[in-house]
Amino acid sequence: MTSSPRQPGRDAIIRVRELVVGFGARNVMKGLDLDIWRGEILGFVGPSGQGKSVLTRTILGLIQKRSGTIEIFGENVDGLTLNRRRELEKRWGVLFQQGALFSGLTVKQNIQMPMREHLNLSERLLDEFARLKIEMVGLKPDAADKYPSELSGGMIKRAALARSLALDPEILFLDEPTSGLDPIGAGEFDELVATLKQTLGLTVFMVTHDLDSLYTACDRIAALGDGKIIAEGPIEAMLASDNPWLRSYFHGKRARAIVPRSSAPSPGVAHA
Repeated sequence: MTSSPRQPGRDAIIRVRELVVGFGARNVMKGLDLDIWRGEILGFVGPSGQGKSVLTRTILGLIQKRSGTIEIFGENVDGLTLNRRRELEKRWGVLFQQGALFSGLTVKQNIQMPMREHLNLSERLLDEFARLKIEMVGLKPDAADKYPSELSGGMIKRAALARSLALDPEILFLDEPTSGLDPIGAGEFDELVATLKQTLGLTVFMVTHDLDSLYTACDRIAALGDGKIIAEGPIEAMLASDNPWLRSYFHGKRARAIVPRSSAPSPGVAHA
């Protein structure tokens, strides 16, 4: 597939070109092209085992690429000094699939970790900023002093989201954020992400297999297949695709009958 077309008035906050990533003799990414536009929620889907989470980890520098280019905020990551990369890392937040909270720290202490690493703040400000993040994700104030073992699955997801927002990032990377949540909890989390996108002006890259998330939260969807992007566009484009995997995914037994978000008014949620 050709690279993502330029959109009038759209700014690619991340641009990936001809990306090749592999393990041993196997390439997982085989010349992948993708743009992530400022202000959108981009859902990233594909068959199991195709490497959806690998792309996130490669963009973040956790996995080495074999070839290709990755530009973040207009800068080629290959030419970054260590100090410059650390500066860029302040501009993104990450929520991995399992939440990845430190079990020996309270929610407040988990949220404060990136602040302590990157910012020079007094204890009073650290406590105040942590309180604000906890409130922002819809947790009660008393969650601040609880340990992960004392939280429900949904509360852990929200606490981890609060930590990903600790440095007021411009882009959030969410890896299967609704995995393990019941339908009500997953729906509430999707609504929270959409609201944060609007109120904070976030860009969100969401790896997901959750059809409800794709319908209700995502402005655009990119589908991975055989190491490349096989389709991208709004939910309507996915539903109209004649690609066999997309037809099975969106029209199979797990498919749902719902009006896509872009086809119906949704109070408080605007579209990019």
